Amino acid sequence: MNLLKISRKYHRWLMLFLGVQFVIWSVSGAYMVIFDIDYIHGDTLIVNHQTKVNPDKINYSLFELIKHYPSAEKIEVGMFINQEVYRFRQDGTQYLLDASTGHLLSPIGEELAVTAARHYYSGTGDIADVELITDNPPFELSSRALPAWRVNFDDFGSPSIYLSARSGKLVTKRHEFWRTFDTMFSLHVMDYEEEDASNWLLFWVVLFSLLAAILGLVLTYFRVFKANSHDENDGNENSSANEEQLGKKETNRCL
Repeated sequence: MNLLKISRKYHRWLMLFLGVQFVIWSVSGAYMVIFDIDYIHGDTLIVNHQTKVNPDKINYSLFELIKHYPSAEKIEVGMFINQEVYRFRQDGTQYLLDASTGHLLSPIGEELAVTAARHYYSGTGDIADVELITDNPPFELSSRALPAWRVNFDDFGSPSIYLSARSGKLVTKRHEFWRTFDTMFSLHVMDYEEEDASNWLLFWVVLFSLLAAILGLVLTYFRVFKANSHDENDGNENSSANEEQLGKKETNRCL
């Protein structure tokens, strides 16, 4: 069996199995390139509030905080909606305190979570539903963020705002375009659970794809370059035959 037949045979079978994945790579790659990554991340869903802490509104002193929470650590002063707050950890638990009154705000309730979500959200859609997630988070939310409130808005792309029930901070934001992007990425890297590009399935498919490409180049060589060479040889032979025939005719005329 010559090289042409071997190349044709294995190229056909390889492309029969790899062709579908080639289409998936093309579609998923196009989706990930066409859409702006900042839009996919949901940056346009959020208002970037630049409200600064007003020291005059901090009436609950740090001394009082330490007195009531002696094991407090990683203490920080920040903003929650439009009020100054303390955020700190004690015994592995996150706390949120009103810096004006010392009132414990965490874990935040549904009403406060809705107010915070509206504060962060840049759109105008109504709230579709609210859910407190304490375990088994959806694939778009890390388990490290639990417990968290999920506030879904009835708006373009079905956006969702996730808020920490402990710190009141914005955890993440998601919409259907991100969810589709996540699916496309898993299809692209061929890891449908961990979405890790360093997996053996992708390695072997890429390896066989390279082999199919090399075999395709061999076929191209035989189809194009070798075919042209044969055409030129056939043309030269036909020219020689024509010249011989003309020579014979001239000889016959002379006779």
